[in-house]
Amino acid sequence: MDTLVLIGSIVLILLGTLVAFASRYRRCPSDRILVVYGKVASGRSAHCLHGGAAFVWPIIQDYQFLDLTPMPIEINLQGALSKQNIRVNTPSTFTVGIATEPGVMENAAERLLGLKMQEIKELAKDIIFGQMRVVIATMNIEEINSDRDKLIANIASGVEVELKKVGLRLINVNIQDVTDVSGYIDALGQEAASKAINEARIKVAEADRDGQIGASEAQRDQRIQVANANALATQGENLAAVEIANSNAGRRSNEAEAERLASAAERVAQAKALQEAYSFEEQAEVQRAERDKASQYADIVVPAEISRDRLLVEAEANAEQTRRLQKGVADGQRALKQAEADGLLFVRRAEAEGTKARLLAEAEGAEAILTRKAAGFRDLIETCGGAPGAQNMLITEQLPSLVREQVNAISNLKIDKVTVWDGGKNASGKTGTSEFLSGLISALPPLHELARNAGLDLPTYLGEMQKAAQTDGQNGPAQRQPNVVKDGNGSA
Repeated sequence: MDTLVLIGSIVLILLGTLVAFASRYRRCPSDRILVVYGKVASGRSAHCLHGGAAFVWPIIQDYQFLDLTPMPIEINLQGALSKQNIRVNTPSTFTVGIATEPGVMENAAERLLGLKMQEIKELAKDIIFGQMRVVIATMNIEEINSDRDKLIANIASGVEVELKKVGLRLINVNIQDVTDVSGYIDALGQEAASKAINEARIKVAEADRDGQIGASEAQRDQRIQVANANALATQGENLAAVEIANSNAGRRSNEAEAERLASAAERVAQAKALQEAYSFEEQAEVQRAERDKASQYADIVVPAEISRDRLLVEAEANAEQTRRLQKGVADGQRALKQAEADGLLFVRRAEAEGTKARLLAEAEGAEAILTRKAAGFRDLIETCGGAPGAQNMLITEQLPSLVREQVNAISNLKIDKVTVWDGGKNASGKTGTSEFLSGLISALPPLHELARNAGLDLPTYLGEMQKAAQTDGQNGPAQRQPNVVKDGNGSA
């Protein structure tokens, strides 16, 4: 009995072990990637399987699946700058999915595991937006518009490299349309359409020209054949007329009549032949004129129309460029004027502050000078024993200058010639010459008189004033005599 219990226990343990192992054995569907993470071999962060199966150890390992369903992403790129700095709109549709390549799957496991499908789309959308702008910035408008295969190849090569870094791969690219804000692509389309129309017009004109030439050649051959037939008919008539004349020699009158009739018929036939020939020539000339007209139209008018359309497109492009340049110049001038105004305001403020500082310094200097001068005057007054003494001292200091000015008044007097009629001595005992000289000296203000006018009595060692003699009332009013300054010894 104990043996049976032991055997049953062993069987149960084996069955439990098998069930546990079976529950941890995971198979990977074809539309998913099995990511086993935790403690995996070689120290990697995860072990990725696309197809097949793997055993997931409990406790130390766990697993998740990455969905391989393709994800369509609408990319409405607006205003991407091209190589010519023209903004381009390229709405497109990209189809991406998680990559199954070895090495790239590990990137998906590291960066996308646990993200929802919408989050993966947003991540891929940001990457595609950036790479499309980079690719368009390296291409001209003509390449973007005309060579769609090159555009798609450049976008695919640029986008796929960046998508592989996060574990994605690019499945399909569909560029829906290419437009630009400035209308440059529309202008290129109009130019191509105008060129195709003009080429078609030229081909039609050439076909008409070839038809007109063929018709003219056919009419020329017809006219030649008709002329040859008329010539042969005329030759047969002439031979018949000769034979009739030879056989009917006796019948001269009838021969003459027959010859006259034959000649008339010949002239009529020739006139009809010429008439038909002229008619055909007229038609040929008309057709040739039409052919020349068509040729001139194809050679002159059609190229002129093409040139006109091209010039219109170039003029519009130049006008747009000029408008943008003028706008840029106006903005630059406005910014320059604003900077100049700010600089001028700063300079004026600095000048005002400098002027204020200079005036304050001058005021302080003047105040210091006046303060010191007032202190000097105060000391002078105290030294001289009062204001009158100080005043006399200041006036005394100015006497040398006054004397200098008095001497200079007559020092520079230039007298070329003086004629004096001297009649001898007059009643005062002076001659005319001495009176002239004394009068010249008396015209100067005396030194003592200047000092007295200033309220100052000069000391006696500088001399003293001698009173002039006065005449009595009989001799009239008193006359001013020259002041004589005597020194201390009493001599003049």
